[in-house]
Amino acid sequence: MTAGAGSRPAQPAPGAERGRLEGSRVLPGLRVLRHYQRRWLRGDLLAGVTVAAYLVPQVMAYAGVAGLPAVTGLWAIVGPLLLYAVLGSSRQLSVGPESTTALMTATAIATLAPDAGPGQRATLAAVLALTVALICFVGWATGLGFLSEFFSTPVLLGYMSGIAALMILSQLGKVSRIATDGRSTYLEVRSLLQNAGQLHWQTAVLALAVLAALLLLDRFLPRWPGPLLAMVASAGIVAGWDLTAVGIRVVGAVPAGLPPFGPPDLSGIPWREMVPVAVGVALVGYTDNVLTGRSFAVRQGAEIDSDQEFLALGAANIAAGLSGGFPVSSSGSRTALGAAMGGRTQVASLVSLACVLATLFFLGPVIASFPSAALGAVVIFAALKLIDLREWRRVSRFRRSELVLAVLTTAGVLAFDVLIGIAIAVGLSIIDLLRRLTAPAEAVLGRVPGTPGMYDTADTPAAQPVPGLVVYRYDAPLFFANSVDFRRRALQAALSAETPTRWFLLNAEANGEVDLTAGDEMEQLRRMLDEHGIRFAIARLNEEALAQLERAGIIDAVGRDYVFPTLPTAISAFEEWAAGHPADEPADAESHDAESHNAESHADEPDGGSAAGQPGRRRRRRRHRAGDVSGPDVTSS
Repeated sequence: MTAGAGSRPAQPAPGAERGRLEGSRVLPGLRVLRHYQRRWLRGDLLAGVTVAAYLVPQVMAYAGVAGLPAVTGLWAIVGPLLLYAVLGSSRQLSVGPESTTALMTATAIATLAPDAGPGQRATLAAVLALTVALICFVGWATGLGFLSEFFSTPVLLGYMSGIAALMILSQLGKVSRIATDGRSTYLEVRSLLQNAGQLHWQTAVLALAVLAALLLLDRFLPRWPGPLLAMVASAGIVAGWDLTAVGIRVVGAVPAGLPPFGPPDLSGIPWREMVPVAVGVALVGYTDNVLTGRSFAVRQGAEIDSDQEFLALGAANIAAGLSGGFPVSSSGSRTALGAAMGGRTQVASLVSLACVLATLFFLGPVIASFPSAALGAVVIFAALKLIDLREWRRVSRFRRSELVLAVLTTAGVLAFDVLIGIAIAVGLSIIDLLRRLTAPAEAVLGRVPGTPGMYDTADTPAAQPVPGLVVYRYDAPLFFANSVDFRRRALQAALSAETPTRWFLLNAEANGEVDLTAGDEMEQLRRMLDEHGIRFAIARLNEEALAQLERAGIIDAVGRDYVFPTLPTAISAFEEWAAGHPADEPADAESHDAESHNAESHADEPDGGSAAGQPGRRRRRRRHRAGDVSGPDVTSS
């Protein structure tokens, strides 16, 4: 029966709706395509063609970085472009061969099989891609997306700068024809210097000319496909002047058609050494995906699903491995180029895929004439783009420790291999986190006349502490590593106040977590303050921290009447108490527990007539003056 004009549209069955939701979660690219807007098409088409013009020579050059034939780069991009467009949570990320994973592949192959021939290198690279895919699938299944948060901005900056330097070093032999030893940075530099007499000046001149052209095009015509123009021009010059006769090397024959599809030979694979290497490649590739995707998603008001990225990256590497390629990740330069050309969705990647397939079927002879030195210049150009001088200046202005962290990360990547550099980057991030948590900022708060709220007296000269009250804030969760620091600094703040401290109020708004060790130190602080006649109080505890301190018995020791929901209620309670207890009276809180016991034991004795009665009154008065009495009810403050 056809619905009438005024009838309600048919509602999908609950099962169908649930199926669509699950499909959108696992295949987010389809959700974007289902809601595709026609006005996006022009930008996506232009971005796809431009990125393809850039990536064809780039991925061929990255294959050279990995120590593989140039055509391997084209094979390694066909499947990943298609699968990420369907599975990826980023609308703009360009996935495929990129500099970092290519360099890590070369390092891994050199470590696993130093004397491997071309065929064995290709097999090891494909198996490495499949192993990376398996690790990514494990990460997706176990919800390890939180790993994307382990890299801080300074560490990533230093790491990428180190990778850029390694990329440049890896191409110096190609653009100079000097034999180099690539087993380490030190050996590579030493071999370059020792064999400098082998310089092939025609090759070096061609590479410098291509690099200069790329830099000029990037500076004055940034939207032009500079790498493709430079490669085509250099190929024309080499062919027109027959420069191969003077030793200029070209890519050579490129197999036409689709890449060979199927699993590589798994016999003789050193799995014990392969798996740790694959873990490092997966970690770096995944981090690149999430961070690059996140930076572009923010501009569109979109979100990146960090767990979904594990699935998408795993699928992309499965495709690369079964196509005879090598591990893939995302390319920041290609993503940025596509965004600059107006690309908004993964349709741009599908357009790039069509261009790559056209290259494999029809443009092989053109690619065969590309000079190897020009491809090396393309890699060096891409490496220079990774060194973000503006970001280095920003980090140096922000905090010296952040700059030191970035410099040490760069040095770690250069001094050791890439995998150790990753470990150094993660380790430095954790050390920097612990350093800030174990010695965080602190503040003594005061009021500014005529202005609501409380302010750090060190940062706001007009802020004045409440006389007799120290409002203290420790800006970190309290746990075993900073608990002693907290106690020492809090006690110092209480004892160094300009006016004698009668109450110490901990503003716990930044102490969202409190472990047992920190709770014990808090109780030790309360006792030490009590010895100085200072009442300990707490304000702004969240529910979780309150429950933790209750289980540790700290709340009962402090007294529930001295745990306040807000700073104003706590300050009002102090001022009400202080109004009845003049500051010129001595604040003697010696032997608080004993005095309480004595006061209660003499409560029924007459005020006079016996020697025991008088001390009882005196002890009660001292306890009262020190603030050791029942305070106002929290609920009524």
